[in-house]
Parts: sequence; structure tokens; C-alpha cells
Amino acid sequence: MRRRLAVAAALLLLTATASMPLELPLPPLVVRIAYEIEQRGIVYSWGGGHGVAPGPSKGTCRGYRGRVKPCPAATTRGLDCSGFTRWVYALAYGADVLGPGNTDAHVRRMRRVSSPEPGDLAFFGKITKRTVRTHHVGVYLGDGKMMNAPETGAVVRIDEIARKKDFAGFYRY
Repeated sequence: MRRRLAVAAALLLLTATASMPLELPLPPLVVRIAYEIEQRGIVYSWGGGHGVAPGPSKGTCRGYRGRVKPCPAATTRGLDCSGFTRWVYALAYGADVLGPGNTDAHVRRMRRVSSPEPGDLAFFGKITKRTVRTHHVGVYLGDGKMMNAPETGAVVRIDEIARKKDFAGFYRY
């Protein structure tokens, strides 16, 4: 009886595994982490994510120009766009590779690419050989989409890259 059960189990496993594709496309770790963070419903907070360690933190009202008044950042635990990408990259690379700076500081640690891959960063603003003035960043997901922390009153979400003004390019760490 045991032998028959063992043979039946082996045949069942063989049938199940033989019907599965050998290579399942698996998104890059950066993209998988971005999706995991999106599922947490983390709110946007101006300056959030720029503490000593990457991750949600209370923001700051210094430099805030958002449409929600008065500025809620100092009492809101969350992430801004660069705080979000900093945390995603820290989790993916096992170290704080982008550091606590803003989008200008982060883009300087990366190289521009003409053929983006999921997991690259999409920056917005103006980047020339002499100046870097960026104002937004998101994790490229593919198909013209990015995961980002867009603005006060929103949560980390997926947006179309083309809907945001001033696209400056894709960058890879």
C-alpha cells in the first residue's frame, strides 16, 4: 500500500511540475519591494524617509509648497518621493546606497540609461552636464509606469510617467 501511495505521489508531482514553465519571469527585486511597500498604504509626507535610516519618518515643513495647508508633514509619518526610492533601494541592495539626500543628491549617484529596465529610477526636472535640478523621482515598473510617492494627500502608488511634467531621464545604480 505504501509503495502505491509513493508511486501515485511521484506521478502527481511529475505531472504538476512538467506542466509548469521552466523559466517564470520574475520582476527585479527593486520592483518586488516597491510593490510590497505600495500594499502598505504609506502616505506622502514632505521630507519623510530622510531620517538616519531609510524608511517612513515624520517629514518637515521647511521648503514645503504643497497645496494642503497648513503643512501636515511635521506630524505625518510617511515618505516623500526620494525617501521612497531611498528605502526601496536600501532594502534591495542591503545598504543605504542612495543616502539621506534629496533627488538631486540621488541622481548624482547613478548613471543615465537610454534603455530603461524595471527597477531603474525615473527622474523629473532639469539635468545638464553643469546643473542638476530635479523635483521628483519614481521606480520604473515598465510599460511607461512608475511607483512613486506623488504628493501630499496621496499614498505610494502607480502612475503613468507621461502624465508628469519635466521628465529628465532614466537612471540606474
